Amino acid sequence: MLSPLAYYSQVRELFRTHGSPIVAQGQMQYMRHQFEFFGLKMPQWKALTKTMHREQGLPKDDDLKQLVRLCFQDDHREMHYFALETLEKSIQYQAADFIELLEELILTRSWWDTVDWINKLVGQHFRRYPELIQPVTARWMASENRWLQRVCMIFQLAYKEKTDAELLFGFVRRIADSKEFFLQKGAGWALRHYSRTNPEGVRKFVENTQLAPLTRREALRLINAKASQE
Repeated sequence: MLSPLAYYSQVRELFRTHGSPIVAQGQMQYMRHQFEFFGLKMPQWKALTKTMHREQGLPKDDDLKQLVRLCFQDDHREMHYFALETLEKSIQYQAADFIELLEELILTRSWWDTVDWINKLVGQHFRRYPELIQPVTARWMASENRWLQRVCMIFQLAYKEKTDAELLFGFVRRIADSKEFFLQKGAGWALRHYSRTNPEGVRKFVENTQLAPLTRREALRLINAKASQE
C-alpha cells in the first residue's frame, strides 16, 4: 500500500493530466471562484478514482485519515471529491469516533457540494451509532455554524419512517428566524423529504410554525403538487 503522501501525489497527477483548462474555467465560475479545478467532469473523476482504488487499494485507519486531510488541503475541488468518494467506500467499517473526522471535513473548505455529501456519510454513521445523534447534533446546533446546523436538519433525508420527527421539527424551529439561505433551504428540503412519509405531520408543523417563505415553499412543494392533482 502506498503511503498517504504517495497516494495523494499519484491521484493529483492523474487528475491533473486528464483535466481540461477550458472545463475548469466554467467549473470555477459556477462555484463562485472559491476553488480551483482540474477540469474533470463527474464521470471522469469517478472513473479515475475507481482506477486508483482498484490498482492501489483502499487505505485504512490512520492512513485513510491522513490521505483525506491531504486531499482537503489541496486547492482543487476534484481532490476533495476523491477524498469523499474514498471515505464513502469505507464508512460502514468506521468506529464511533470517526464522527470527529466527518465534523472536521464539514468545516474544511465548506460549500454545499461537499457538505451535503458529507451529510450522507453522517447519516449512515448515525444509523450505526444512534447514541451519537443527540449529543453530537446538540453540539452542532449550539455552534451557530451554518454548515453543522444544516447537517443537523438534513442527515435524516434517507431515514423515511425511521425519521425522528420531533428532532427534525425542533431543529427547524431553532433556525426559523435565520436569514441564512443554506439553512432556510436545508430546512425546507428536510421537511419536503419527510412529507413523502408523513405529509399530514409536515403540513400541521408548517401551519403551526412561523417559517421563512423559502422554507415553507420548499416544505409544502410535494404536498401542494399532490393536492393540485386531486
